[in-house]
Amino acid sequence: MRIADFRFDVEKRGFHEGNVESRDMVVDGISHASLYYALGSGIEAALRYLEDADFSKTEPGRHDIGGGRFAIVQDYQTAPREEKRWEAHRKYIDVQYVASGAELMGYAGMEAARVVEDYDESKDVMFLAGDGSFVMARTGTFVILFPHDAHMPGVAVDGPEAVRKVVVKIPVAVE
Repeated sequence: MRIADFRFDVEKRGFHEGNVESRDMVVDGISHASLYYALGSGIEAALRYLEDADFSKTEPGRHDIGGGRFAIVQDYQTAPREEKRWEAHRKYIDVQYVASGAELMGYAGMEAARVVEDYDESKDVMFLAGDGSFVMARTGTFVILFPHDAHMPGVAVDGPEAVRKVVVKIPVAVE
């Protein structure tokens, strides 16, 4: 069984093949990106894009990168956890890359969260409440978030900080 053969099941909110029920988010440095190419061609393309681009020269906004994938380059200030919300998506896998700065990224399985704002299909987002864990995402860190991963991006480490982040959206293939 190859990891690349998994397909997302919208109803069960997980990747399935045989007895395997789900994959968890991935956190690593961009220098290790090639280790994750086997997760699928979409993830490989997203990681290669992140490895190759010079984001110090890229304008903020949406950039189409082919195959239904697109990158959103964002500049923002991190904020205290109390000011942030948990979110999740259905149509896209996120590869979030910190091009500069540092933030805490919250993570929780969907089963540990409750919906506080229903899914908005036009924006591919729902907002949730609950508890989760937080990881440090410094310059050069990428995080792969699947649709069953609730996440809280942009949380301040010690205080507000400028962050440049690139979020690559990869369409989920539902068969």
